[in-house]
Amino acid sequence: MYFDRRCKITFICNGATIYSEDDRFTDSEAYPPLNDAGQDEIERICEFLKNRGIKNDKIFASPALRSQQSAAMISKLFKQDFETVEDLHPRKCGGFNGLTFEQVDEKFPDSLEKFINCPETAVPDDAESVTDFINRVQASINKIIENNLGSRIIIVTHKDVIKAAIVAALNIPHSSLHRIYIKSGSATQISYYERWSSLVYCDYTPVA
Repeated sequence: MYFDRRCKITFICNGATIYSEDDRFTDSEAYPPLNDAGQDEIERICEFLKNRGIKNDKIFASPALRSQQSAAMISKLFKQDFETVEDLHPRKCGGFNGLTFEQVDEKFPDSLEKFINCPETAVPDDAESVTDFINRVQASINKIIENNLGSRIIIVTHKDVIKAAIVAALNIPHSSLHRIYIKSGSATQISYYERWSSLVYCDYTPVA
């Protein structure tokens, strides 16, 4: 039926790292880990999940260390294990890796323009295009939904993965991904129905 909900997913953005303040590009799965601020953010998210009474059937996480650390803290709250989903890894950013947007603009101004406005193009050449990234995330989420119909899910992953999920769920232009703001240690919830999806809330960050 049109209003039959297939799945409800609460996306948790991993906690802060040393790259978070500068918002650096990174596709590394092994580095950086959570810093003290990131651990505090996930502790507050756990308190939020507990106080809100959010129920869940399964917890999934990106393979990156920072998401694994965040998921371990959330799993402890719910007293259940989490599953790693390899296809929820960060967008491959090639030569941009480790740089801030400002540094990319200084070194590769034409590339940054294409990166923002030409989502179908791989920028830089050794990176994953924004469209390919969104399609990869959408396929991974669709698989999770198909295997967990009627369930309530928590997915612990990265800000860009959550942005991609929003773009895919709301069927908005892929070039809009960079206009969506997701903070580390935040919660976003999407309900998936038979023929449409609803963004319930986005980028909720519990106060200290």
